[in-house]
Amino acid sequence: MLPTSHYDKKKADRAVTFIENLCHTKGKWAGTPFWLLPWQEQLIRDIFGIVKPDGNRQFRTAFVEICKKVGKSELAAAVALYLLYADNEPSAEVYGAAADRQQASIVFDVAKQMVEMSPALMKRNKLMGATKRIVNYSNAGYYQVLSAEVGGKHGFSVSGLVFDEIHTQPNRQLYDVLTKGSSDARQNPLHFIITTAGNDRHSIAYELHTKAVDILEGRRVDPTFYPVVYGLKDDEDWEDEANWYKVNPSLGYTVDIERLRDAYREAKQNPADEVIFKWLRCNMWVSSTVAWIPDAIYMRGNEPIDMDALAGRDCYAGLDLSSTGDITALVLIFPPRNEDEKYVLLPYFWIPEETIPRRVKANSVPYDIWEKQGYIMSTEGNVIHYDFIEKFIMDLSEKYHILEIAVDRWNATHVIQNLEDNGFTMVPFGQGFASMSAPTKEFYRLLMEGKIIHGGHPVMRWMAGNVVVDTDPAGNIKVTKAKSKEKIDGIVAAIMALDRAVRHDGESGSVYDTRGLLVF
Repeated sequence: MLPTSHYDKKKADRAVTFIENLCHTKGKWAGTPFWLLPWQEQLIRDIFGIVKPDGNRQFRTAFVEICKKVGKSELAAAVALYLLYADNEPSAEVYGAAADRQQASIVFDVAKQMVEMSPALMKRNKLMGATKRIVNYSNAGYYQVLSAEVGGKHGFSVSGLVFDEIHTQPNRQLYDVLTKGSSDARQNPLHFIITTAGNDRHSIAYELHTKAVDILEGRRVDPTFYPVVYGLKDDEDWEDEANWYKVNPSLGYTVDIERLRDAYREAKQNPADEVIFKWLRCNMWVSSTVAWIPDAIYMRGNEPIDMDALAGRDCYAGLDLSSTGDITALVLIFPPRNEDEKYVLLPYFWIPEETIPRRVKANSVPYDIWEKQGYIMSTEGNVIHYDFIEKFIMDLSEKYHILEIAVDRWNATHVIQNLEDNGFTMVPFGQGFASMSAPTKEFYRLLMEGKIIHGGHPVMRWMAGNVVVDTDPAGNIKVTKAKSKEKIDGIVAAIMALDRAVRHDGESGSVYDTRGLLVF
């Protein structure tokens, strides 16, 4: 607080009282008064109660960085409503901003429900759900949702800004438009930014994070900027429960310690879950990618495969077609027929013959040896001939009962059509988080439990060691070719095949339906 500023308890009480007259909208607290937790009340009192000699707020920007599931959306919605209804701002323009309209709508929808639960506010407003706007007739003001799609527009006169999850912004354009000059006509503007840590250290979110930490640690001075950072630094122990309480001020209130302990146990077994735990539970700035399958875990499936016993059995295939000059992978997954059996994985690979010497020299990968040993098949010339692969699959179907073939949609239209014409059931398979997350987690779980047999196939083992997974803020994961250190086509094909097998597990339906998606 500046020497010339002071704490105005009446103004702080006004903000706290307004918010605590709103109601929670989610979970077991829905419909009950929004009693602020200690950490929430402290920041509300500081932001709205510390004022300059002219009575206006000292802080024009509040940056709050905190982990998931602590009530960020409810707090942000409450602040937005205070700025709209109780901040004594004529013709208030309050904006809710986020990376996309769906994300921005999360806070708006909470605010809308809060208004609907408040008879006093309902008398003074018009709710416009389709356009994501709340109008306050008493001061001719409104609260409007914005997203990165309108980042290039100008003409705003921002009295209040609630910026949700700024770490997901694709660039800084929307932030700059809304904060650089757009509030100059306002006497008492507030930019309230609330977010989880991110993974891009070149982003506007990390720039704000760095500024906040610098102010907290005395390296920088900005009396208009209010910093709140609940997160661990890179050198702090994420496994220490005392640190969990340090970074999660809602722990014991809205967050159950046993939930964190369960997530921690999962994190200790899976590198991808470790990243997610550090990121979303400890609010650490981490890379969104992580090397995924330790060799010791992958090789738990190194059991001999009885090829003769597989003849005639049902199986599902995953086909990862390359560009014509790269590796193509086909993987069959044979699901267990009873509780004593395991999944069996059979991989097949193709590579253009003329590219092998160049690949061996450039990448120091023994493609030539694998070809001689029969672990990789080559096709004549310097490109993959898809008709050769189609013929191979048709021949393979005479030995194994291939129920479905999941295939990456990219570059596969002609192959899909040809195989469908020959009686195969083809399933186009997306490579995004929505399609890949559940089977990717299931694949790792089965590997970890030793429930997939792969016979130690050297190409698959090499690819397993190459895999890097990407994560999103919702805790979803997917393998990523772009960030993996080398080829992972066989793993991608195996995950697609496993998805089809799991979805048809037993006559009663998918294991995803009976057990639910694995969420770490």
